[in-house]
Amino acid sequence: MSTAATEQLHENAKDLDARPLAEVAEILAHAQHDASQSPLAATEAICAGALAMARAIRAGGTLHYAAAGSSGLMAAADALELGGTFSIPAAQLRIHMAGGMPTGVEMPGGTEDETAELERALAEIGPDDVLIGVSASGTTPYTVAGAKLAKTRGACVIGIANNAGSALLNIADHAVLLQTPPEVISGSTRMGAGTAQKIALNMLSTLMAVDLGHVHDGMMINLRADNIKLRIRARQIVTRITGATDDTANAAIEAAGGNVKCAILIAAGATDLADANARLETTGGKLRPALSSLNT
Repeated sequence: MSTAATEQLHENAKDLDARPLAEVAEILAHAQHDASQSPLAATEAICAGALAMARAIRAGGTLHYAAAGSSGLMAAADALELGGTFSIPAAQLRIHMAGGMPTGVEMPGGTEDETAELERALAEIGPDDVLIGVSASGTTPYTVAGAKLAKTRGACVIGIANNAGSALLNIADHAVLLQTPPEVISGSTRMGAGTAQKIALNMLSTLMAVDLGHVHDGMMINLRADNIKLRIRARQIVTRITGATDDTANAAIEAAGGNVKCAILIAAGATDLADANARLETTGGKLRPALSSLNT
């Protein structure tokens, strides 16, 4: 067996195929839970990476997610949610997945070794940008090559891997080591390793949003209200924070052109959209001090 942690046999794997399915289900659930704890030991690197991502967004830079296989799916899921959840502009997000984003149910494995197209894909990456590379082994050629290219062009690199001392972590400016236990199905890193990766990615992007001022009391105040559910959520956010009625909240949201932060300020007493924007400008987009400014 390989010495890589992600290739080791789980302590409960012996005779797994001969056990009742209910017992196997319990083993799988416990293994996922154990894997989910690994980001707790990486919070320092995750926080540092999140701050780097926030700096990139403020500077007009781009977040590049680079990965292959199941790690690529985890990375893509995080990137694809940032527009609707926190209104991160699409122009500031890129997904680089080995073989391209799947359009069907097949995801060929050989593409993780193909690095030639990265030169073109990362042609414009530079010092204002961040590359988030994700690889369970930490040695995936596609992801490692992307990280190396990004570093040579001055970009900040966040590496997420499940094996200590791996190439990706050695390259990274912010190395997020997720020391997950061996997989119940040896090497099937879509399971425990993937669970830990998703948690780490969600932490990175959410902490970035907190630093950007897009979260207030656990509410996503920079969401893009582009469907019925999110328009209702936007109204509820305005009423919860300001105590306004539904009618006042709806009027504020309309006056703010759908900008939830500005709608909150208008409902709380800002003169108009220009006043709300000016207050946010002076606080770096942070709502709490902008609200306080209404009382001074």
